[in-house]
Amino acid sequence: MRTRGTDDPSRTPQALRSAIERTGYYPEVVSDGVEAALAGEQLLSFYVHHEPTIERDEVRRHITVVVLTPSRLILAHTDEHAGDDLLPQPYTSTSTEAIALSAVRSVVVTRMVANPTSGPQPAAEAVVTIGWGAVSRIDLEPATCADPHCEADHGYTGVLASDDFTLRVSAAAEGHDAVTSLLEFARVLSSVTQGSHG
Repeated sequence: MRTRGTDDPSRTPQALRSAIERTGYYPEVVSDGVEAALAGEQLLSFYVHHEPTIERDEVRRHITVVVLTPSRLILAHTDEHAGDDLLPQPYTSTSTEAIALSAVRSVVVTRMVANPTSGPQPAAEAVVTIGWGAVSRIDLEPATCADPHCEADHGYTGVLASDDFTLRVSAAAEGHDAVTSLLEFARVLSSVTQGSHG
């Protein structure tokens, strides 16, 4: 399966910068952080997600940029802050994390399709969860057997889930193009990670 790389004009560093600039959210600050983490590596795919968050009586903005290279998955988060004891003036903080593709354990894609009986429909919402083992969650519940009258203690059963990063996009909030773009990013990520575990 072919992934889109630098021969695709929609997947160049300039296209990434343009997508960041379109958000209008501190584009120079965000681009500098992402480009430093990218370190000149080839760009296979990216997704830019800009969202406001409500904190008490204030609206704060947040941007997440996810970039895929031939060897790494790069996550960049930029938040704005009103100021604090250390930095009294308003400021932004940008955090980047680079994960080796060989460390990615799972890519979970959930698509929500409205009116599925009406024929093929574009996804109304998509959730992509990527796990690489930094954050794990265990969901436990009492184990049971098939006998409804059994009162024995069967211990516990559970599921170990890895959910280091989750991104949810809705067509109602961000538009169908945003949902389609996220699903395309997940497709490319799945295609490059399937052979990265030797």
